[in-house]
Amino acid sequence: MSRILSIDYGLKRTGIAVTDPLQIIATGLTTVESKTLIPFLKDYFSREQVELIIIGWPTNWDDTATHGTPLVEKCIKDLEKNFPAMPVKKVDERYTSKMAKDAMLEMGMKKKDRRNKALVDEIAATIMLQEYLRSVS
Repeated sequence: MSRILSIDYGLKRTGIAVTDPLQIIATGLTTVESKTLIPFLKDYFSREQVELIIIGWPTNWDDTATHGTPLVEKCIKDLEKNFPAMPVKKVDERYTSKMAKDAMLEMGMKKKDRRNKALVDEIAATIMLQEYLRSVS
């Protein structure tokens, strides 16, 4: 089987998580500068088999667009242009950053480590992927 890759896209940083090849476990992969996402993915896809990209879709409580929605729309277009055979699925990303921060607190991470926004983005991507796996099983 192939992996599923999760993207928590932001203006500066993008958190990335992947499943194992059996699509059972979601694991944080890394955080990259958003401007380097496509080259990073080209390299990753040359080494690993991925069948689906899920990307966090930012919306407000009332399902209206947020300031981040146009950024994610542009990212999706870039993904579709560079990887036309790869399906891209939008998933709700509400609360994932808060859940990531809560998880870091529960893990007993020091305050200094919890301020690491790159780690928050990676954990948020992992949470999105775990929720997606749960919803399709």
